[in-house]
Amino acid sequence: MNVSPGRAGLLLLLTAQMLPMIDTSITNVALDSITHSLGTTSTQLELIVALYGVAFAVCLAVGSKLGDNNGRRRILQLGVFIFGLASLLCGISGSVNELLSARVLQGAGAALIVPQILATLHVTLKGPARARAISLYGGIGGIAFIIGQMGGGWLVSADIAGLGWRNAFFINVPICVLFLLLSRSYIPETSSEAPSRIDWPGTSILAVMLCCLLFPMTLGPELNWPWYMQAMLVMVLPLGYLMRSAALMQQKRGLQPLVAPHLLKLPSIRFGLLIAVLFFSCWSGFMFCLAVTLQSGMGMEPWQSGNSFIALGVSYFISACYAPKLIARYSMSTILLTGISLQIFGLIGLMVTLYHYDHTASALIIAPATVFIGYGQALIVNTFYRVGMQDIKPNDAGAASAILSTLQQSTLALGPAVLGGLFLHMQQQNHGNYPQAMIGVLGMEVLMMLVLVMATIAKRRTLSVTIAA
Repeated sequence: MNVSPGRAGLLLLLTAQMLPMIDTSITNVALDSITHSLGTTSTQLELIVALYGVAFAVCLAVGSKLGDNNGRRRILQLGVFIFGLASLLCGISGSVNELLSARVLQGAGAALIVPQILATLHVTLKGPARARAISLYGGIGGIAFIIGQMGGGWLVSADIAGLGWRNAFFINVPICVLFLLLSRSYIPETSSEAPSRIDWPGTSILAVMLCCLLFPMTLGPELNWPWYMQAMLVMVLPLGYLMRSAALMQQKRGLQPLVAPHLLKLPSIRFGLLIAVLFFSCWSGFMFCLAVTLQSGMGMEPWQSGNSFIALGVSYFISACYAPKLIARYSMSTILLTGISLQIFGLIGLMVTLYHYDHTASALIIAPATVFIGYGQALIVNTFYRVGMQDIKPNDAGAASAILSTLQQSTLALGPAVLGGLFLHMQQQNHGNYPQAMIGVLGMEVLMMLVLVMATIAKRRTLSVTIAA
């Protein structure tokens, strides 16, 4: 019988979850400082964000299997150790290539952390306690976001010991050490009753697929789309077919593939895929492009840029806290449509704000629009996790959490590359005007959200039945 982690254990689990999230937002506010320090190009900035996400996504399923087989607490501790070491290496990087390599290692460490948390909560908690914990899991992003934006902006601007942006990575090290000292005492050890092998071929195919998407989207515009970049994009579809065929063959042999076909047959998982593609890519792309606009385009200091996101983070957290009450009262499709509508309203509001104020827009001026964006984002994220984990058996908890997290992180990684490429193109078309380029990106995000609205309406009855089941 699994033991509940208790309040102290839950706090430690959520702290570990915050590490990768904080790191993402900290990196955004440090981008301009990194550019001045290491002489990075816009493309390299995209890679600093995206490579972390790709490594994160590729290693998630491996991390999930390792936790199922060897103990989730043990692998969680290993992940925190690697994450802390990689953060140290990021901080002492003397070149862009060193920083990119450390970011890949940091993403791999994060991938060992995340699946253990959701699986541990799912296995050790029941009923209302599990519902509250998963809501906290979905809502903790708001807290991590505020801490990352404000703390990261302050650390970079304060330039403690003359280290500048490096402090944004060094801050992770003592947190990781503290977690490692306390986790054994407060976090229960859990594992799957039916250990399974790691699907290395499937993991390799997934890595190649994501690279075939990431590098063309990031480097293609700068290199004027050479034939080999186009060929990499074309290879994505046959690689996807190959991955599916290999998974079916392994399943017939009684083996567990990287992405279990029987889980992909669930309507909730399929709808989660749609949410990931349309929403999470928008989310990360929005954060990257707006951070570049505020710092490089409007000349804000890192702390000013970080403060510009406070309203978004606060509204996200408030929304996440109230989401369980709304979900208990209304259908999941209604909550999702509400979140998307608020997101669209906020995006359009920000477009109007940037069009009217252009380079003179301040943190206070953009705050009203970002409040709606943050509130809507939290509702969508809560929907994503609740739909995906509905009716998942304990033995499938690790595999299901890996699928959801892989979908989320894959699209989060590709967002800065895809929308960042659009942003750079729009900037060139508008003679270097950052706010106008940002308006173009926001317009694309509105269109993507409208597609999600139509898909939700089409699946409304099925989605409601799935959640009610």
